[in-house]
Amino acid sequence: MKWMLPGMISLITGLTACGQHTSSAPQQKAIMDTDSLLQQPGNAVATFANGCFWCTEAIFEELDGVLSAVSGYSGGQTENPDYKEVCTGETGHAECLQIIYDTSKISFDELLEVFWQTHDPTTLNRQGADVGTQYRSAVFYHTEEQKRKAEEYKAALDKSGAFPRPIVTEITAFSKFYPAEDYHQQYYELNGNNNPYCRVVIQPKLEKFKKVFAEKLRRH
Repeated sequence: MKWMLPGMISLITGLTACGQHTSSAPQQKAIMDTDSLLQQPGNAVATFANGCFWCTEAIFEELDGVLSAVSGYSGGQTENPDYKEVCTGETGHAECLQIIYDTSKISFDELLEVFWQTHDPTTLNRQGADVGTQYRSAVFYHTEEQKRKAEEYKAALDKSGAFPRPIVTEITAFSKFYPAEDYHQQYYELNGNNNPYCRVVIQPKLEKFKKVFAEKLRRH
């Protein structure tokens, strides 16, 4: 497993709360059939929560080997929650990504590396100006191997001093994933030129990510 070097902290934190924005974007692109993707040999699923999913989706879908990155909600107790309900913090859900990836091109270890380098895992229930349990840092593991790797990576990062404070990332078993509303999907791709949040928060973060992980990006 490739560990982060000490001092290599998150690329950027949020500047404006994403929950304060609405969208007039056109209808999303069709979300790929994740069940069909998972039936294909060599494909696997990962579920991460690391702040506003508008930002995290824009990052993970750039990785070579990531076949699908769907924004949604996980880790709560309310059935079929909507965005407004999740934003109250009362459903227990976190904004997250459901990622389907080709294990022959990218590993879970590499996804963890991107996960921990693209948000601040030391702030409890907060990413920048995005505050609430829905913005907590979490790995929702699907297998015991994913659990072990996430716990080992987290412990190694804490020991290395890569962050100035202890990591508070929740590592818990996956239960259910609810896709977010249509206008949340491919948010940056559809709103990058006309939404202030995209220009001020997502674009700089995405540019820094591409420089750090240039060798892992898909070729367009």
